[in-house]
Amino acid sequence: MHSHFVGLDVHKQVVAFCVKTADGNIVAEGTVKSTRAELDQWVKTVPEPWVGGMESTLFSHWIYYHLKQRGAELQMGHAARMKAICSGKKKSDKIDARTIADLLRCNMFPSCYVISPELGALRRQMRFRRSVVNEQTRFKNSTAGLLMQAGVEYERRRLHGKRYFEELMRANGWVEDAMRPLLKFNREQIETLARMDKALLRMLQKHPELAARVAALTKIEAVGAVTALTWALETGTPKRFASIKKAQSYAGLTSAFWESAGKEKHGPISKQRNAHLQSVLIEAAKLAPAHSEKLKAVYQKSRAAGADENVATLEVARKMVAYLLAADRAFFAQHEGAAAA
Repeated sequence: MHSHFVGLDVHKQVVAFCVKTADGNIVAEGTVKSTRAELDQWVKTVPEPWVGGMESTLFSHWIYYHLKQRGAELQMGHAARMKAICSGKKKSDKIDARTIADLLRCNMFPSCYVISPELGALRRQMRFRRSVVNEQTRFKNSTAGLLMQAGVEYERRRLHGKRYFEELMRANGWVEDAMRPLLKFNREQIETLARMDKALLRMLQKHPELAARVAALTKIEAVGAVTALTWALETGTPKRFASIKKAQSYAGLTSAFWESAGKEKHGPISKQRNAHLQSVLIEAAKLAPAHSEKLKAVYQKSRAAGADENVATLEVARKMVAYLLAADRAFFAQHEGAAAA
């Protein structure tokens, strides 16, 4: 039973805190610098037993992990559901910390899943890999744009092949001298980023915490290494999803829903989702019908019912989530069974 509740409003340089008792009396409040040394000193002054809460932000996770290592009991708040701390007429760090403490003591704090530090570090690598791919695409588009500006004809599907690009630079007389350094620079960046992409994927695939899990997920038809790694690192564990629909919602594959006075309304695809997982699943779903008869049947059934290509692709992505969740649950059940034995 907790006798004290601590609200933490986290920022880059300072953390505002408010300590309240169960009946709402303020025991202490103030600010502490967002450094490990200062937090270590501060946590010793908090009366025990206590439970703390903080909103999920860019700066929250390292503070969460650090205080948890010191034996603190903390909860991470779901950013989209903590509207109460910013909907008032007056807003300040002190008010936000007090409101979080009140939500905790009233058992109304909307906590969310927090990935483990080990998987969190690997997830950062996977997200960095995505930024590498995006940057590589930007340089590819820049190369095509430079050629189009000069009216140079080229084969779109072969443009970024090393041999074809060298032949184009050597034999095409319409490639201006002033343009050659720019094209060469773009090509060097594309090749460098491609090597970084491959190195990151190899490193993640061979990681001992991921290798067996990724191997189990890639047994699903049309699921490759990138899809399996993204699913494993963005979801953390399949136990967080009570149903397939919740997993589909987390992946951003379901529409927003409103109901009032008996009237129901479905909106477009909700913006409350994991954008990294959504992007990978949609791209995988576009290619999946060519690699899986089951997913091809899902696509064709949706199209036959009158859906356009995008809606049919969403149906395929939802089915892929169902397959991934089932395979992931089976892997964890087998792994836990072996550990228990």
